Amino acid sequence: MLSVKSIIIPVFLFCLLASAGFAQEKDKKDKKDDTPKPAQSIEELQQQLEKILKETHTAGVSVAIVHRGGPEWIAGLGKADVASDRATTPETLFRIGSTSKAFASLSILKLAKEGKLSLDDLVHKLVPEVWFENRWEASDPVRVVDLLEHTTGWDDMHLREYAKDAPATMGLREALDYDHHSRISRWPPGTRMAYCNTGPAVAAYIVEKITGQRFEDYVTQNFFVPIGMKTATYFPSTAAPSTTLYHPDGKTPYPYWNIIYRPAGAINASANDMAAYVMFYLNRGTVNGAEIMPAASIDRMEVPTRTWAAQEGLKTGYGLSNYTSIREGFVYHGHDGGVEGGLTDMAYMPDYGVGHFYSINSGNGDAFNKIGKTIRAYLTRALQKPALPPVVSLPANATSYAGWYEPDSPRNGVSQFLERLLGMARVRFQDGKLLLSSLGERNQEFLPVSGEQFRTVPKKGLPDPVATTELLTPNAEGQFIEFGPGSTMKSIPAWFAISEIVLTAWVVLAIASILIYAPFWILGGLSKKRRRPAERAMRLWPLVAVLSLAAVVVLFMLGSDDLITRFGNLTGWSLAFCLATVVYAVATLASALALWRAPKPAVRSGVRLHSIAVTLGLLIAAAYLASWGMIGIRTWA
Repeated sequence: MLSVKSIIIPVFLFCLLASAGFAQEKDKKDKKDDTPKPAQSIEELQQQLEKILKETHTAGVSVAIVHRGGPEWIAGLGKADVASDRATTPETLFRIGSTSKAFASLSILKLAKEGKLSLDDLVHKLVPEVWFENRWEASDPVRVVDLLEHTTGWDDMHLREYAKDAPATMGLREALDYDHHSRISRWPPGTRMAYCNTGPAVAAYIVEKITGQRFEDYVTQNFFVPIGMKTATYFPSTAAPSTTLYHPDGKTPYPYWNIIYRPAGAINASANDMAAYVMFYLNRGTVNGAEIMPAASIDRMEVPTRTWAAQEGLKTGYGLSNYTSIREGFVYHGHDGGVEGGLTDMAYMPDYGVGHFYSINSGNGDAFNKIGKTIRAYLTRALQKPALPPVVSLPANATSYAGWYEPDSPRNGVSQFLERLLGMARVRFQDGKLLLSSLGERNQEFLPVSGEQFRTVPKKGLPDPVATTELLTPNAEGQFIEFGPGSTMKSIPAWFAISEIVLTAWVVLAIASILIYAPFWILGGLSKKRRRPAERAMRLWPLVAVLSLAAVVVLFMLGSDDLITRFGNLTGWSLAFCLATVVYAVATLASALALWRAPKPAVRSGVRLHSIAVTLGLLIAAAYLASWGMIGIRTWA
């Protein structure tokens, strides 16, 4: 459900992230392989998981390991509630976040099977009362399938939508009317994939309109009960024990989050519920010999169709609320999820007939990753890894794709100003490989396997056994490469890329020089002999600008532990954040004015040249931020 990392002013943070990125690369080279030794029994696996919980200060975990013929292990480990010392059990309900989305897709597929709609139906004809904006509607309309494959081009939920604590009485129509500003297509629908929590909610409303039932009731009747998810619910439950959700410290609880779009991520489910759910997929829609959904519907969920890459034959990616993930050399299907204080993963391998579910009651990403690797190591300990597709020659047109690229399918439009700088990359071809160099990694390798498709060869870990990258056919919008779902990269001229790099470096150096120089002139000003009143404003205003920019970053970092509450509402945090960006712009303009008004005879030439350089850097950053709407940004609006 969440990946809210996007409300950050870039220029100052770019400097921090750049050094962090290079340090991370060094850590990758120095760090030993952290793949755990596979447990050889359930008892040993349980010991490994309990050790992770203890070492990472994570309260509890809900887990199920499932085979096509039945569950191997269903358990709850650790504490469901720390304060009362209540233990986690297989019956304890956990928040599964975006793993909930699949039930919107299943419901639509069921109605399609019954002839009541089609995946290709136009959304505006089915539910004209639901507002959205798509300036390509005449040629590229938003279809039902786009809602589920995240190809509407819409922004993800805005912070205001995330922050809404929706009562159980709020229906989907009321929720969708609460704030529709995120539902604006930023590119033609059915071209790129960008994760969007609103799409499944609109699909669920279509289900309500066609069936005349509340979506949650329809899912319970047609899926929860037949599948055997006996305690699963979209609402806080009094019928079954539920876990408390915690901050990464494992002690500080989060309040229960009543998400405004329940179909996108509100389900509470136990390990028992999720074991039955994983078996539903492994048995291709059949439960205890009864067909709940046709196998063809499950097959359809697992394959994307709408993006440019899917239309050109790439089979991996985000299907109908079900995506491909490659982990330790194996290919999984499923979906993960996250809410404040809870992380979940549900994944399965139909070819091997095995799958798993695990959910922690903490926002501790390190614990979540370690638990996942440990469970998968046990699950696959005796399985033969899929064969690698043979490497073929580079496509004849490969060299025409060499050059500079920038991200072109951001999940959050508000973060695009930052992503395009940090995500800029250079593509080249050498020794029969595609090489990608970016801020985060140098010369990442991709091997050609079929036509214009490539598979990844990570510097650490096992190579991907399937293609995940596609050289897309150039079109009227430009030239693109798909590096996986949500990672569409657009070709940009070399001069443009180099100009952005140079200007960004200029801004970073200007900010650094202001901070380095400030202590010297401040201390120098204590001496009457060294005071230079004519230079004072030229020095002071740039420092104010940089400190206000630093305040933006500090506010975000300190407030990120409760980001949704603090920045999704009008609070002291969000107001201070907004004002700090305004102060930056005002101080930057004041810097330019002070430079212009300073009398030349009274200002040393070196000081004037430095002031010109740093003021231009601040003006460049201010103009860039203003062009993306970041000056005076109201995160609560």
